[in-house]
Amino acid sequence: MPDKNPRKALAFALVAVLFWSTVSTAFKIALGHLDFMQLLFLASVFSSLAIGVVVLLEGKGPALRAMTGRQWALSAFLGLLNPFAYYLVLLKAYSLLPAQVAQPLNYTWPVVLVLLSAPLLGQRLHPLSLLAALLSFGGVLVISTQGQWLGLRVESPLGVGLAVGSSVIWALFWLLGQRDQRDESVKLLANFLFGALYSGLAVLLFSEFSLGGPTGFWAALYVGLMEMGITFVLWMKALRYAPSNAQVSNLVFLSPFLALLWISLILGERLHATTFAGLLLIMAGVYVQQRANRKAARP
Repeated sequence: MPDKNPRKALAFALVAVLFWSTVSTAFKIALGHLDFMQLLFLASVFSSLAIGVVVLLEGKGPALRAMTGRQWALSAFLGLLNPFAYYLVLLKAYSLLPAQVAQPLNYTWPVVLVLLSAPLLGQRLHPLSLLAALLSFGGVLVISTQGQWLGLRVESPLGVGLAVGSSVIWALFWLLGQRDQRDESVKLLANFLFGALYSGLAVLLFSEFSLGGPTGFWAALYVGLMEMGITFVLWMKALRYAPSNAQVSNLVFLSPFLALLWISLILGERLHATTFAGLLLIMAGVYVQQRANRKAARP
């Protein structure tokens, strides 16, 4: 366990948040040259290679080789949830929606996580959690209807459903992986190896293998490294160095707003006022949920 170092924690967290903020733009660029299954396969392979290098450099190869059959089976199941199902659903949503719509809808996962904790873990919902849910899903309504509230006209109901549904898959993955005490890098690598296998089978059955040309290849490489691979390792290091998780977790609030900047500058999407309004509601919901978590943790 490394010594606590707030400066290192802040540095690792800021770099991770910066990279995460660019990924929605990279998704859309890559999806212009690859279908969502092809992109998932390439990104899963690249991320597995990157995390594998990290595991070797950290001297954790023996821990990977020492994994039991039960641990490999757990990774086979968790890898089915994330990266396979989670990114399959999320990337399909990005293929159907403008980036400025898909990106904020995915940020409902912290609230969904708490809502699922009640039936799955038997936890009692704090009243603030209900307020958080109302705020976040109010934001979903604003963004998905783009201001057409009276008619509730949604441009792509399937895309909106998939974007919000991806947050449910992520929350399930997080809850089910809580009791997994393996080293973070080792279990991440095992999960992604299975994810690459599943996505390869999906391409074989329902698509065709392609590198997507130079632009598609480099965009997929960027997604694999900066969304699925190295950035997770950076974030885990930030949490290890942080005196408390709260000192770095609030930085995640920067990512969706920075993402809109890149979406506008690089993709050229004209940002709508409803996107900002909905995102503010979602982030307000996440903030209220963090307050509820802190109140529930007090003795």
